Amino acid sequence: MMSQRKILVVEDNQINREILKEILSKEYQVLEASNGLEALMVLKECGAEISLILLDIVMPVMDGYTFLSKIKTDPACRSIPVIVTTQSDSDADEVAALSQGATDFVVKPYKPQIILHRVANIINLRENAAMVNQLQYDRLTGLYNKEFFYRRVMDILAEHPDKKYDIICSDIENFKLINDIFGIPNGDRLLREIAGMYKDLVRDYGICGHLNADRFVCLLEHQWEYTNDMFAQFTSRLNTLPCAKSVVMKWGIYAVEDSSLPAEKMCDRALLAARSIKGQYGKYFACYDDALRNELVKERTITDQMETALTQGQFEIYLQPKYRLRGDSLAGAEALVRWNHPEWGMQQPGSFIPLFEKNGFITSLDQFVWGSACAVMRAWDDQGLPPLNISVNVSRADLYKEDLGNTLLEIVQKHGLDVSRLPLEITESAYTDDPNQIIETVNSLKKLGFVIEMDDFGTGYSSLNMLNQMPLDVLKLDMGFMQNETAKPMNQGILRFIMELARFMGLSVVAEGVETREQLERLREIGCDYVQGYYFARPMPCGDFEQLIKKSMDPCAASWD
Repeated sequence: MMSQRKILVVEDNQINREILKEILSKEYQVLEASNGLEALMVLKECGAEISLILLDIVMPVMDGYTFLSKIKTDPACRSIPVIVTTQSDSDADEVAALSQGATDFVVKPYKPQIILHRVANIINLRENAAMVNQLQYDRLTGLYNKEFFYRRVMDILAEHPDKKYDIICSDIENFKLINDIFGIPNGDRLLREIAGMYKDLVRDYGICGHLNADRFVCLLEHQWEYTNDMFAQFTSRLNTLPCAKSVVMKWGIYAVEDSSLPAEKMCDRALLAARSIKGQYGKYFACYDDALRNELVKERTITDQMETALTQGQFEIYLQPKYRLRGDSLAGAEALVRWNHPEWGMQQPGSFIPLFEKNGFITSLDQFVWGSACAVMRAWDDQGLPPLNISVNVSRADLYKEDLGNTLLEIVQKHGLDVSRLPLEITESAYTDDPNQIIETVNSLKKLGFVIEMDDFGTGYSSLNMLNQMPLDVLKLDMGFMQNETAKPMNQGILRFIMELARFMGLSVVAEGVETREQLERLREIGCDYVQGYYFARPMPCGDFEQLIKKSMDPCAASWD
């Protein structure tokens, strides 16, 4: 409705504001601001609802030109048309206003009919242009945009119920890296090349769309069986471009079975198929099948039940013993989590942790683990048992929370423990996400007195410079890395170098995943500090670990060695 459209009048002269309000208020809702700064505040609150801005140029605090320069850099506001109003009718002033991004130019005193017609015309042009843009094409690639593609899919399926169609989506594994190395213009060139490939694939048998970023989609009439070589050729074609070295492109296919399913859901299924082969060398496409469908259903079920599971105490911490090689003594534990589901039984973390990391629930679960670990240590202290430490995991999502340090500190202090009793394990790959942010967060945790461990060292891409910048206390060797290294002859592995590096940096080293006597002896020989793994004990309930502590206090008890 016309009455619902809002116009923002930015004018320092109250009389002029009243005049414009009188002219416009019969057909529009008028908002007011006396200078550019006030106008920016109005835009911040309701910019998406404003259809047009009438802007004076000469104003105190912030003039019209400054205001124009600011809103034209704001993606949320730069599409709002602006009519500049001024006392001057010189060509120079008009050119200056238009060059700053104004849509039109009117002079004072105001002529009501001219104002109303110009406002109506500009608003109609904007709305019509927005509608065409929204309903049709993506500006960068020339393909249908996401919304229009979804609409056309449903129309085509309804018009041709007797034909078989496939939804095919693609995703580039390392597109951000391409943008970082070759620049955004070259990244855009790559996207246009992909759009051309889709057109070649579809021809007259379907339609193509650009979903977002590097994700493309097509609806294709089923004409042939898809092969790995077919999609490998598309990837090879991309890698001939100077801006696209080592492009890894994965494709997912959803054979349309239920034409009433929303097009967005169909695309989600095709993308799920593409994601299922991420990281698999030489495999370029996958089809959405029963296995993926079951995975989707299971993820939905887990998501629906996770909050209830936490409140009902279905999650439990298990403790894996950590031993000190010098003296062969029990040194502490690592806290792991299990889900004791009333129907599914005891669930290992691999079945739910990856999903929780994706949906953000991992932060709530981590806090439960931190609190549980502290409660266990408090109980040991109250019994007079040795003050062993329990290390806990800090997920990537936790590291971006501003109150992380306070949260951890409150949990530790609530149980009357020293912060050093709760070492924090941060996985190596987390350090590569946003190094500056991670360094800042870890530094703040270190200042609070927490012990910082780099977990899974050897699986990621940490540089020596990163190690030098991080306030670390412990390097924790990844299980697979450790096992591979201990299988090599002493003079061929890099374990000894890592130990020397750790000694140079004043770090302790923990080796996890120790499964054999041979691995243990190698680690002992090179001077590793702590070990854990199935050779000593599997993760166990807290009660069993407590018995292990009591047994270790018995001077007559047999050593694990």
